[in-house]
Amino acid sequence: MLRAFPTAVIENLQPLVDGGRYPIKRVVGEDLVVEADIFKDGHDVVAAALRWRLLGESHWHETPMHFIDNDRWRGVCTFYENATYEYTVEAWTDTFAAWQHEFSTKFKAGVTPLVSEALEGAALIEYAAGRAREPHDAARLRDIAQAVRASAAPEVEALIHSGELEVLMKTYPDRSAATQWAPAPHVIVDRRRARTGAWYEFFPRSAEGLPDRGSTFRECLGRVDDAKAMGFDVIYFPPIHPIGTTNRKGRNNSIKSEPGDPGVPYAIGNRHLGLPNGGGHKDIEPALGTLDDFIWLENEIRDRGMEIALDFAINCSPDHPYVAEHPEWFYARPDGTIKFAENPPKKYEDIYPLNFRCGDWQALWQEMKSIILFWAERGVRIFRVDNPHTKPVPFWEWLIGEVRAEFPDVIFLSEAFTKPKMMKVLAKAGFTQSYTYFTWRTYKAELIEYFTELTQTEMREYFRGNLFTNTPDILPFFLQEGGRPAFMIRAVLAATLSSTYGIYSGFELCENTPLPGREEYLDSEKYHFKKRDWNAAGNIKEYITRLNHIRNENRALHFYDNLRFYHADNDNILFYGKTTPARDSIIFVIVNLDPFQTHDSFIDVPLELFGHAENEPFIVHDLLSDEHYTWRGRRNYVKLEPQTRPAHIFRVRRLEQVR
Repeated sequence: MLRAFPTAVIENLQPLVDGGRYPIKRVVGEDLVVEADIFKDGHDVVAAALRWRLLGESHWHETPMHFIDNDRWRGVCTFYENATYEYTVEAWTDTFAAWQHEFSTKFKAGVTPLVSEALEGAALIEYAAGRAREPHDAARLRDIAQAVRASAAPEVEALIHSGELEVLMKTYPDRSAATQWAPAPHVIVDRRRARTGAWYEFFPRSAEGLPDRGSTFRECLGRVDDAKAMGFDVIYFPPIHPIGTTNRKGRNNSIKSEPGDPGVPYAIGNRHLGLPNGGGHKDIEPALGTLDDFIWLENEIRDRGMEIALDFAINCSPDHPYVAEHPEWFYARPDGTIKFAENPPKKYEDIYPLNFRCGDWQALWQEMKSIILFWAERGVRIFRVDNPHTKPVPFWEWLIGEVRAEFPDVIFLSEAFTKPKMMKVLAKAGFTQSYTYFTWRTYKAELIEYFTELTQTEMREYFRGNLFTNTPDILPFFLQEGGRPAFMIRAVLAATLSSTYGIYSGFELCENTPLPGREEYLDSEKYHFKKRDWNAAGNIKEYITRLNHIRNENRALHFYDNLRFYHADNDNILFYGKTTPARDSIIFVIVNLDPFQTHDSFIDVPLELFGHAENEPFIVHDLLSDEHYTWRGRRNYVKLEPQTRPAHIFRVRRLEQVR
């Protein structure tokens, strides 16, 4: 027996990630622009609609799609809930529009009589009356159908092009044989913090900058308030859980610790402490305080309009309760001992990695989920995940989906400095944000190439880059060698190339003393208490504060995929911009990428963005220095001295605003 077949062809639906295998990403209030090739056999007229609904609901919302060119159609919808949606495209034959066109063509050509054609149209209108949900609409359609039957051709021609009839027929089309794209792709709609934010990372134990003892949660508000004053809105803590004592590392990763060495926070777990939850990932390092102290600090941070991001590091000290309770969750050596973590040539003797493919993997996965839910239930909604690329991708897809089902506002940041395809698939599998290669991209050509890929290819649909200037593990050579100007340059780039970025504490002080020949800090605070003067001479706190103020006040910098690069004659000068869709916020950024020398350049301003004609004057306002310049036409000149003026951030006023 023959089955019904599609009446229209729908191809090349966009956006679509891996054929719909993975969801695309948006934030609340953001548009989804959907395009597809839609056509059918013969000369029939096609109509199409973009449809969307919350996942699990029965009712579809929809909006008409519009023909662009060459069988390409486009529709736009907007999402207003932090949830998971599905969307699709439906196409059908618009029999009324086809008949309307045929009748008008014959009438204008003088073909007579048109009685049969009028009867065909009246029948179509009558059928629409039967589909009408509103009694008044049904009555009007029947009246018009009768008038079409009873009228001469000139009157019929006028009737069938009336605005009332066209609206009614589009409201009640015959979609009984419609074709729909299936299965419907999904959209994860996150809260706005998923796209726009400024992160400040610090170790709570170093909050006061004391060399001989650690700080507690109750002593962290000074550091929090300083970050707030600089304009940061996310406070990111490395692991805050109990630290093991077995094989505890000493200063600068020494395999022997000295009395008083606090240990590495990533060596998580100490079952010997008698803590409420066994001394693992659901407990607090006693030196920092108690769970009640953490909840107090979390509330204080929220009261300041900020929030905490916690590190989810799936590492276990040899003293972790899992080691005694679930030895089957770890990698066993032939002699029965448990294998510690390695990333040759690095060794982590104080850490045991978990085996996510062990025989008891289901219980292990459930336990990992319970950790996230434990902290989410206590107010934490952002998790930075340590080394996710060393765990199975299906685990992350499952875990993130499970957590989002209970807490759709949770944000996951992937810390995976690894192969590009692994970084991409982790984002596809559900990570809200991702670390990037920005840390090592310092030259103009590579910055343009990399950020064009991030923001202008399919990656923009699922991968949101969070640009960290530095981390406790990474002190880039550019910062080691370039001094204070290098820190200012990287701060501008991070804060404006992406809508979300972060710094690790000490960056604002331009700390750049490395382990010789390594991209690592000498005397890293991962291994000891860090002495700091938070207002030391030469700091760039005021500069960072200005940057974050500019980000907050200019909507163009709140968006991620609106980045565009423009021409500058000098290879040391990077020129790019961001605009809002309505062009009500236009920002141009010009950066000297060389921290050692002054560079100048002619740049080509894209006048078409703000409606200026060639050679017409306009005003640019440097938001960093509060200076105003009058420019004229497309070609303009800039000069940037790295010690005092490494960058311009220009706000451009449109033609009507200047006048």
